Amino acid sequence: MTLNRLLRKIKYMYPVILFAFLPLSVISQEITFPELSGYKKITNYPVYVPENLWDFINGAADTYLSYGFIDLHVAEYKKGKNVIKVEIYRHPDNTTAFGIYSTERSPSFRFINLGAQGYIADASINFFKGNYYVKIKTFSKSEKTIQTAESLAVRISDMLDGDSKMPSVLSMFPEIGKKINEETFINESVLGHKFLNKAFKATYEIGPDIFSIYIMEKNSPDDVIKQVVSYLAAAGIDSEQSESIGKYVMKDGYNGTVFLAWKDNMIVVISGLSKDQSEVADQYTSEILK
Repeated sequence: MTLNRLLRKIKYMYPVILFAFLPLSVISQEITFPELSGYKKITNYPVYVPENLWDFINGAADTYLSYGFIDLHVAEYKKGKNVIKVEIYRHPDNTTAFGIYSTERSPSFRFINLGAQGYIADASINFFKGNYYVKIKTFSKSEKTIQTAESLAVRISDMLDGDSKMPSVLSMFPEIGKKINEETFINESVLGHKFLNKAFKATYEIGPDIFSIYIMEKNSPDDVIKQVVSYLAAAGIDSEQSESIGKYVMKDGYNGTVFLAWKDNMIVVISGLSKDQSEVADQYTSEILK
């Protein structure tokens, strides 16, 4: 039985126990779409959950599920031929909401002060706040309809629970050379390896060099050591690391030369630099792990 089905069953059998013991990230607010003057609000969509998300977004569902998708509420606002559609996706936490949001943004979009961050692309307004990712779109070319959609986006952002903050790990990336609004969060299979997960990634450009930095924050130094040993083994390096601080330059079968460094509960990986650029890699890893 899936988590969502289990929760629905428990909700009717043991409502007090449900709310006493479930983590806050699982208990969501009731989603009530606001009224919009002059528009007819249509809310007869089902609440989509992991089992039927494919019915709504088809092939894109796998990406949402990889970020822990919980449920989706949908509404439409109609006024004559003008339609504004609202989709509110709920994920486990702020990090995974940012993760799915970051997969669909581009630095070329027009960014706006909405939620933790938002943007406008054509007639679409996307933003995330707390553990929610919101998509508002219209196919209307009417400037008035687009402005109405923007006003609706602000109201929905104000309605949703959660902090309007970016994930704190993003502040650890050094600013020099960092490409703006290209940071992402990868929940699974970082650098193509199944044993590496939950990494923030930023892209850098220094002169002719373009490279990526990955930051993984683990629960404990022991978890870090386990990941490091697995990564070294995949690179053909026999190691029984037990030190809480270390670094390697190695060949990754998927990514060429990588620089691996760790300290306490943090792992940093840099890819895209050549082996003779270890000084550059050391400068960045040292700043992150200081």
